[in-house]
Amino acid sequence: MLHTTGDGAGPATRPLAVLSRADWEPRADAHERRAAAHADPFVARRHRGAKHPVEDFLFTYYTLKPAQLKRWHPGTGTVLLDAAGRSAEKFYRPLTDAELSALGLDASSGAVTVDAAAFRERRGAAVDFARAVLGAHARNPGFFGCFGLHEWAMAYRSEDNALRHEYLELRLGAEGTDAVVESSRIRCTHFDAFRFFQPQAVPLNELQPTRESQRRLEQPGCLHATMDLYKWAYKLVPAIPSELLMDCFELARDVRETDMRAAPYDLSGWGYAPVRIETPEGKAEYVRRQRDFARRAEPLRRRLAEAVDLLDPEHATGGAAA
Repeated sequence: MLHTTGDGAGPATRPLAVLSRADWEPRADAHERRAAAHADPFVARRHRGAKHPVEDFLFTYYTLKPAQLKRWHPGTGTVLLDAAGRSAEKFYRPLTDAELSALGLDASSGAVTVDAAAFRERRGAAVDFARAVLGAHARNPGFFGCFGLHEWAMAYRSEDNALRHEYLELRLGAEGTDAVVESSRIRCTHFDAFRFFQPQAVPLNELQPTRESQRRLEQPGCLHATMDLYKWAYKLVPAIPSELLMDCFELARDVRETDMRAAPYDLSGWGYAPVRIETPEGKAEYVRRQRDFARRAEPLRRRLAEAVDLLDPEHATGGAAA
């Protein structure tokens, strides 16, 4: 049900969803099962010292721990009843007396909500950066001519440099991989891919992205920018619904599969056929996948931008470009 009350951060009012335990507990259980389907196999592999080139990435490169992924949050603007124990969690608080009165509740209701004001105070820089990057993602046209060559640039001159994925073999060998890099146009817009280029590949990139320029270079054709929607989602936890977090996670997982299938590595032992971007047919397949991921990412980007707006209504963009 919806009520209107203040959030404790100022005079503005907005609707609050009030969920009884009978409403929110099944959502929490469903989320835990959904997240566990990805998190638990990773933990099991880690315990036995095994690696997986696709499935591990979202836990080793990104920093949200498996147990944190499995923890359900309703997001900003929701009151949980019979949840007093959660008031001790970071960025949660019990409702004020005024809020309880406005909602027709009393102190025995165990009502808690996400503390948006505390989140803004502690995580303001992350909120601002997420807004800027999501805005660039919305504003810039997609570039669909990179063909995933960032992974090849990371494996360039492997006979002189250590391979980033040392347990994988190059399907074209070192010379074949180098030849693809040297004969290709490389235009990587994403700083967090570019920073892993081998030193000899850095000057081959048409752009020299930086952390600061990420605020304006992010664009929807980039597979890594799409995967990073998951990063912006978990940086907003617990201020976003965990269902949105998992939507971003699962899209990132699908993107990672294509990212590695188009990479220079031989993943046949894991059951992944290559997207051979060194051929015209492979390039066309890569672009088709890029466009599909960009289409899937757009509603998630809008939902994340709306979550940022809830946290910082003074700078709200309505989910549009910043």
